[in-house]
Amino acid sequence: MASLTYPITRYAPPPIIDLTSKHERKRLSASALKAFFNIVQCWKIRDEDARQLLGGATNGPYYEMKKNPGGRLLDTDRLQRVSYLVGIFKALNILHGQELADEWIRLPNANRIFSGSTPLDYMIKGGVPAMQTVRRLLDARRGGM
Repeated sequence: MASLTYPITRYAPPPIIDLTSKHERKRLSASALKAFFNIVQCWKIRDEDARQLLGGATNGPYYEMKKNPGGRLLDTDRLQRVSYLVGIFKALNILHGQELADEWIRLPNANRIFSGSTPLDYMIKGGVPAMQTVRRLLDARRGGM
């Protein structure tokens, strides 16, 4: 009987970044925070909501991050959150013109995922799993699904 094996693929995935490594987190933190604050500005998100998107950052550390993004070392959770938001931002700008892309996050949405609330409220309440869901929804729309 012939042995079944998985077919060989030419796809070589990019190396996984070890977010438990302090060196990697330090390397990524400043650019992640700059991207985050640029997105928050484009989406016109209040600081209170932005703090929740970062996992409930308190006022002092949040405003320090905003003032000096290069001076902070983000933990794995915050880097992951920012990564999802960057992906969502990119997908929205591919799917829609800039005006709708920047407003979409704050508009009530009839999709059953959101139950009439805004994607922003959904992500604030649901945290990382909700961000992942929004990212997957938008990526599926980009793929024509």
